[in-house]
Amino acid sequence: MVDRASAGELHEDFGRESLQLSKALEKMTEQMENISVHLTWMAYDMVALRTNPQLAKSLRRLEDEYLQCKAVIYGSTDKKNVDVHCAAVDHGAARD
Repeated sequence: MVDRASAGELHEDFGRESLQLSKALEKMTEQMENISVHLTWMAYDMVALRTNPQLAKSLRRLEDEYLQCKAVIYGSTDKKNVDVHCAAVDHGAARD
């Protein structure tokens, strides 16, 4: 037979385990919600890009401008890589 002291400890252990399980489930639920939101935005972006081809061109141009600004901020060491990338993107835009 279980004495009262050990029964109290078992009840306390069960309470702690239950609390840990609740926290773990809450964390997993929050992660799944974040993944769902991210997936929804990805699907929205894909639909928007497919229905509006100008948007894809605008995004490429925005990326080019970002890379140029980054080159200016970080100095000339990255500028060479940015110039090569921009030349490749300009060549690709000319084909579009």
